Amino acid sequence: MARPPRAVFVTLLATALCVGLVSGARAVPGSVQSAQQAPVVLAPAKGAGVAPTAAGVQKALAAFLKDPSLGKHRGIYVYDASRGQAVFSAGTATPFTPASTLKLLTTVSALETLGADHTFTTKVVSAANGSIVLVGGGDPLLATKPAASSDFPARATLQTLAASTAKALKAQGVTRVSLGYDASLFTGPAANANWEPNYLPEGIAARTSALWVNEGRLSPGMAKRSDAPAQAAAAAFAKLLAGYGIAVAPAVRAAVAPAAAKPIAQVASPTLGQIVEYINLHSDNDGAEVLLRQVGLATKNGGSYVGGVKGVRETLTKLGLDVSKARIFDGSGLTRANKVPLELLAGAVRVAASEDHPELRHLLTGLPVAGFTGSLEDRFVAPGTSTGTGLVRAKTGTLTNVHSLAGLARDRTGTLLVFAIATDSVAVPQTLNARAALDRAAAALANCGCAV
Repeated sequence: MARPPRAVFVTLLATALCVGLVSGARAVPGSVQSAQQAPVVLAPAKGAGVAPTAAGVQKALAAFLKDPSLGKHRGIYVYDASRGQAVFSAGTATPFTPASTLKLLTTVSALETLGADHTFTTKVVSAANGSIVLVGGGDPLLATKPAASSDFPARATLQTLAASTAKALKAQGVTRVSLGYDASLFTGPAANANWEPNYLPEGIAARTSALWVNEGRLSPGMAKRSDAPAQAAAAAFAKLLAGYGIAVAPAVRAAVAPAAAKPIAQVASPTLGQIVEYINLHSDNDGAEVLLRQVGLATKNGGSYVGGVKGVRETLTKLGLDVSKARIFDGSGLTRANKVPLELLAGAVRVAASEDHPELRHLLTGLPVAGFTGSLEDRFVAPGTSTGTGLVRAKTGTLTNVHSLAGLARDRTGTLLVFAIATDSVAVPQTLNARAALDRAAAALANCGCAV
């Protein structure tokens, strides 16, 4: 089945969102994202379509259940969101290494604890002896300068902050300052003890900081990360200040901002809803780790790994999800020590799709669309998968030997199905075959009535 042109798809998607998801007509769940257009709110269509049966779903997934490329530990969980009931599961007795599908748990927790409209502030305050302090507020997407091309969401930048700071200082007759930086919002180790030793030196992940630019990268778009991201951000800020006519003393050191100090200038991040969409669309490991710390702070457990994980567990429990069998050690899914039941991964999507939690819709609108966006842009191309193109929306998870997919699709009768599929026992030569098997399973759900 040939793919429709991308422009045609986007037009059809926008139309489908306005009518299909609410009325129960067949449509792609999601929204067209732009800086000018807010995500369309998804409404569950209770009673829509034909009720799927366990036998019908099992029949549709027969090839997946027998596929030898998936190794011995593979599983799938399917939930009928139109009727609010589980339909089918296989291989779910033991939890799986989720890889990046774990981000669903982190981001849904962030939305629940902080709210979709929340923003993170990076500010400059006055300190003693004519000094100023750059204070990190845990903005995961803070950049040095605006992107050369249009990007969503539009990021807060140090350049904007430097321009505002310089203007305010000059209004006070100040043209020379010393600069400190405060990244004390987050505590504990900056890198996860459970990560592979090569993650930091190879630029797979950054040291998490409440103050950084370009997600800790030495330059935008490059893999190499700074060993001291807060200090690097402050050095970049000093250079920008100089460009606006404010001389900065050579020594830039860590400092503690005065508690009662009023900001000289500040910039706000995109909304949390937009950040969540970005993180899940692009499977942004570093952004997810920052949000983990923010969940810890929002739940009064502290801005460390320990506090963040505790906060996520508490929040998921509050949402009615069972975390008793889950082992969670980070926010991104980079560590293999994570073990999560498929029902819990699907549960994050399920609660975000329920009419009881409209505040969580950004979890859904940020999910990649099969064959078109984010980490699914180049997927659903293997034989038997193209029928899911544009109809499946899901978060991907990939580590060596590990592949997972969790999301939703409206089947051809109008029923909204939530699913989680995973394997963590794939032999390396079978990587592409296993990934295609997951795509075929998702496509089968999108194209079955699953009643018989």
